[in-house]
Amino acid sequence: MNGARSANDPPANDPSKIQYRIRHRTEYRYSNNVAVCQNQVRMQPVTGGNISCDQTDLRIAPEPTSRDDHLDYFGNRVITFSIEAIHRSLTVEAESLVSVSAQRFASGMDSDHWESLLSSRPTDAVTPRLDEHRFRSPRINPAAIFADYAKPSFEPGRGIVEAAFDLTRRIHGDFKYDTTATTVDTTTEHAFELRAGVCQDFAHVQIACLRSIGLAARYVSGYLRTRPPEGEERLVGADESHAWLEVYAGESIGWLGLDPTNACLVKTDHIPVCIGRDYDDVSPMRGVVLGGGTNTLKVSVDVEPV
Repeated sequence: MNGARSANDPPANDPSKIQYRIRHRTEYRYSNNVAVCQNQVRMQPVTGGNISCDQTDLRIAPEPTSRDDHLDYFGNRVITFSIEAIHRSLTVEAESLVSVSAQRFASGMDSDHWESLLSSRPTDAVTPRLDEHRFRSPRINPAAIFADYAKPSFEPGRGIVEAAFDLTRRIHGDFKYDTTATTVDTTTEHAFELRAGVCQDFAHVQIACLRSIGLAARYVSGYLRTRPPEGEERLVGADESHAWLEVYAGESIGWLGLDPTNACLVKTDHIPVCIGRDYDDVSPMRGVVLGGGTNTLKVSVDVEPV
C-alpha cells in the first residue's frame, strides 16, 4: 500500500480517520531441531491509499543470521530473513501504528459506466499496472462460468460502484461462510462450485467474476477489527486476519474496496496490509526449514483503536 494504491488519499483532517495499534504474532514450535530456516514476511503496512503507517516494527526470535527489508513489485513491505543456528521455536511479531480513513463512496452513488472501464488507461502516475489485474494470475483463471455469474449485476449502462456492490451482495447471499469447506489451497473454481468457503475464497471468486468481464480487480489482505458484544470487554488477540478485494472504478474514484464476506464496502474497520493479484502474492509468512520434524502453529492478531 504505497503511493501506487490509489489517487484518493483523504485530507489530513478527515473526521472519519481512525488510528489503530496492530500486533500480529506468529509462533512455530518444532518437535525436532531446525538447522536452517529461510522466510519471507508480509505483515507490515506501508502508507498509501486510505492508510497511513506511522510506525512499524518486526521482532524475530531467535535473532536472524541475515535480514533484508525491501518493497516488492506491488509496493508491499517484505522482510526476508534466515536463521542458521539450531532452534526449536520461531516467533515473529509485527507491531504497527496506522491511521485508516473511510472511503468517500456510497453503494448507490453515481459513477462511470462499467463498460467505459474495460480498456481504460489512467493518466495519473499513481495507478499503474492495471492490465495485470485484468487477466490470469496463479489462483484466478477468468472463465465463462464467472462471467455468466457476474452478468446479472452488470447491466448495460450501470455505474461501476452500483454494479460491483450488487455482485458483492449476491456472493454474500449465495455463498455460505464455512471454515470447514475449504483450505488455504482450495482453488477458486472449487470454491465457486461449492458455493462455500471463507474470506479468501469469496475475494477470489469476486475477482474472478470481475476479470472475466474485463475489469481490473486485485486482492487485499489485512485485518478486520472485531467489536465485542455490548457490555463486554474486547479480547486481546481475538481480532482477525481478513481478505477483500478492490476493483478499479475510474480515475475519479480509483480503487474501490469491496468485502463480499460481510456484504459491505470497505470501512474504517478494514485495515489493509498487502495487495496483489491473489493470495499467492500476499501470504503473511512463507518459508522453508531444514529439519524440525512436526510443528505446531499459533497465531494471534490484536487490533486496538488508539
